[in-house]
Amino acid sequence: MASVSHYCLLVLVFLDSHAAQPSCLPGCTCSEDSFGRALQCMSTSLGMIPRKLPEELKRLRIENSPLFELPQESFINMSTLEYLWLNFNNITVIHLGALEHLSELKELRLEGNKLRSVPWTAFQATPLLRVLDLKHNRIDVLPELALQFLVNLTYLDLSSNRLTVVSKGVFSNWLAYQKPHQPGCRARIHSSLVLALHDNPWLCDCRLRGLVQFVKSNSIPVILVNSYLVCQHPLSKAGQLFHETELSVCMKPQISTSNASVTIQMGQNVTLRCLAQASPSPTIVWTYPLSMWREFDVLTSSTAEDTALSELVIPAAHLVDRGNYTCVASNSIGRSTLVISLQVQPAQTLSVPHSAFFPSDGNAYVDLRVVKQTVHGILLEWFAVADTPEEKWFTLYIASDETLKKEVVHIGPGINTYAVDDLLPSTKYEACLSLGGQPPRRGRCVVFVTGRDHGELEGRERLLHITVVLCAVLLAVPVGAYVWAAQAPCSCREWGLHCCPQRRKAPRCPRAVPQHRDCSYREHIAVCEDRLGHRDDEGDEEKDGEEDRG
Repeated sequence: MASVSHYCLLVLVFLDSHAAQPSCLPGCTCSEDSFGRALQCMSTSLGMIPRKLPEELKRLRIENSPLFELPQESFINMSTLEYLWLNFNNITVIHLGALEHLSELKELRLEGNKLRSVPWTAFQATPLLRVLDLKHNRIDVLPELALQFLVNLTYLDLSSNRLTVVSKGVFSNWLAYQKPHQPGCRARIHSSLVLALHDNPWLCDCRLRGLVQFVKSNSIPVILVNSYLVCQHPLSKAGQLFHETELSVCMKPQISTSNASVTIQMGQNVTLRCLAQASPSPTIVWTYPLSMWREFDVLTSSTAEDTALSELVIPAAHLVDRGNYTCVASNSIGRSTLVISLQVQPAQTLSVPHSAFFPSDGNAYVDLRVVKQTVHGILLEWFAVADTPEEKWFTLYIASDETLKKEVVHIGPGINTYAVDDLLPSTKYEACLSLGGQPPRRGRCVVFVTGRDHGELEGRERLLHITVVLCAVLLAVPVGAYVWAAQAPCSCREWGLHCCPQRRKAPRCPRAVPQHRDCSYREHIAVCEDRLGHRDDEGDEEKDGEEDRG
């Protein structure tokens, strides 16, 4: 009897202990061993870190789930967690306070996610972290002080990301790297720093010089998982190993030109050249007073490593093109400028007398543009420069193929815009501008087409919609109705006229139709289309008159 009581007591204690523990999450696996309690969720529908988890959890593994972010205080009830594996999810954002309450965390693995950046200051909350796995993400920037709070880290994997340039200071300022180099610390070293940087699209220019030197002089305690780091850009160094490449020191652009003062005749072609040496390679742009109105082709080529040649091509130079042209070269280190002066002399032409009312515009420059356009109007803007000092007044000519009349507008000096209204929609127009009362010249005109009239289009759409609905109704009529209409004393046309009371003429009943004749689909459309039905009705009257006369 005593043994039975003892057995029942053990059963009750066992059931009570299991009832006190929370049940495992659906689709997940809970376990417990000598390392502590563990929760594993593989290929589940978890979209966020669960809140209700087993107490004193040591290991958490969530993989292949739609988990896309780690919000602030995601692990508020997991102060005992030591191993966190979140591989192959869709994590794109880690908020700044996401790792709070993880003071015991030793290992964090985030392989195969979609991280573009990491809040490195968040690792203040994980002072014991030793393993950080970030491979196969989209990280493209590594700040100078990214590793400052990872003091006890022994393994860092940044392979298979999108890193192009990393400063040497990222690792030289790393406390975990500085410790072994401090006096008296080498004897206490028992572990190495394992670093993985391979399979990144490295840009081997002067900005990567520090990291290349770091890799070349690499020694204990840092061990590279793959020491054969390869350059991917620029093309001149693509495929080279870090150990084989030599990178220059960064410097701001230095600009030079073969001729800083150019003089030409009007109508000649001219090319302005600017040579820039810089590391990294510079970006070159040109600025000049009339860049908003006069756009020229710019050809840029690389003549040597860290050297670029830029050419500004001016075809058929005009007097208006004279002035200073500034070549601006810039890179991540700084910028430099160089000014080239261009003088354009007027062409030698025979002097022709002209009146004050019709001034000569042979050397004048006129640029006409459409800056705004609507269905029924446009806004014209122009820029004009003449070789005479007197004030300029203009004549604007507007014509189209649809209208025979040409509109002529005289515009006084000081005005450079004109609005044209009441234009026909969907019509091609040509606008020309000349100085004074001179006739329009080639190269001073602009051709444009007005837009469609939306009201007319909407009317056509409504008509089409009504026609389609009517066709659907008529097609839905049974075949017997057509036979009945053919046998009736009044044809189906009269039935259609009765359906459309808004006819211009009063409906009439024509002569009896032979029974073998049937009302076609086309006839039904005609009777319900006002104008078409009216024409058909008149046509029937003419036919009836001819038959009576016959």
